Amino acid sequence: MKILLLDKNHPLIEEQLSAKGFTFEEDFTSTYDEILNKISDFEGIIIRSRIPLDENFLRKAKNLKFIARVGAGMENINIEVAKELGITLFNSPEGNRDAVAEQALGMLLLLMNRLIISSEEVKRGIWKREENRGDEIYGKTFGIIGYGNMGKALAKRLSGFGAKVIFHDILPNLSDEFASQVSLEELQKNADFISLHLPINESTHYIINEDFISKMHKNFYLINTARGKNVETSALVNGIKSGKIKGAALDVLEFEKASFENIDTATSLNKKEKENLEFLLNSEKVIITPHIAGWTLESKEKLAQFIVDKILLKYS
Repeated sequence: MKILLLDKNHPLIEEQLSAKGFTFEEDFTSTYDEILNKISDFEGIIIRSRIPLDENFLRKAKNLKFIARVGAGMENINIEVAKELGITLFNSPEGNRDAVAEQALGMLLLLMNRLIISSEEVKRGIWKREENRGDEIYGKTFGIIGYGNMGKALAKRLSGFGAKVIFHDILPNLSDEFASQVSLEELQKNADFISLHLPINESTHYIINEDFISKMHKNFYLINTARGKNVETSALVNGIKSGKIKGAALDVLEFEKASFENIDTATSLNKKEKENLEFLLNSEKVIITPHIAGWTLESKEKLAQFIVDKILLKYS
C-alpha cells in the first residue's frame, strides 16, 4: 500500500509501517493543485492540517482507501464524501488528550493568579501584592462543554482541586466519577468556569456568543483549547469589557488560518476584527498561546503511535 505523507510527523509512522510493507512518498511543500495531479497514485494519506481534503480532492483520489489525521479534528476532510466513496478515516484524539488537559489547567492557573503579570512586574523591579490577588478553583463549579477524550482528561485532573465538575455533551449518559452531565441551561446557571472541548461544525460554530454569555448567571472564566471559531470574538471582547467574562485562556483564535500555522491579519480582517484582535492581544485578562495545547514531546509520539496502531488493525 502506497501512502502519501503531507505533513511532518513522528518518524515512528514510517518506521513501523515500512516494516509491515507499506511504502511512502513525502511531500511537505507542494500546493493543493500539485498534489491533486498525483493523488490517484496513492492508497493512503497521512495528514495534520496543511491541505484541505475537499470533495474535489477526494473524487480525484481514485485509489484512496484511507485518510489518517494525526490529531483529533477532522474539519479539513469532507467526511460525508469520504464515507460515500468508502474511504476509511482514522484520527488519534487519544494521543494528545493529556497534553490538552494539562495546558487548559495550566493556562487557567496562570490567568487566575496573575502569575505572568506579577512575574514580569517583579523582573522590572515592581513589587505589588494586593493588586495581584488571585482566585481559587477550590469550592467552585467547573463547566466543561464536550466530554470526549479531552474533556474527560481535564475532569480527571480537576478531581484534585476541590471543584464540582459538570459537563454538557450532545451524547447521553456520559457521567462518571469525575463529572456529572447536565443540560446546557444548568451549566450556564452554575458554572464559574467554561472550558471548551468541541469539534467545529454547524452546531458548535460560535457556540460562545452574545446569547450564551448573557445566559451565564455568574461572571466566569473561559478556556478554549478546541477551535477558534467555537467562540465569537466580538462577543468575547464585549464580555471581557463588561466584566461578565473575568478572563480568557485561549490556545486558538477565530482568525487562525485553516492550517493553524498563523493568524492572517494583513488582508483578511476588517477594521472591527482587527480592533478585537488587538484588544485580546493587549488585555491583561487574556492569555493566548499559538495552538499548542496538545503539542508536547510526549503527545507527538502518542499521536503517531495511535495512528499506526489503527492502520495496522485495519490493514495488517
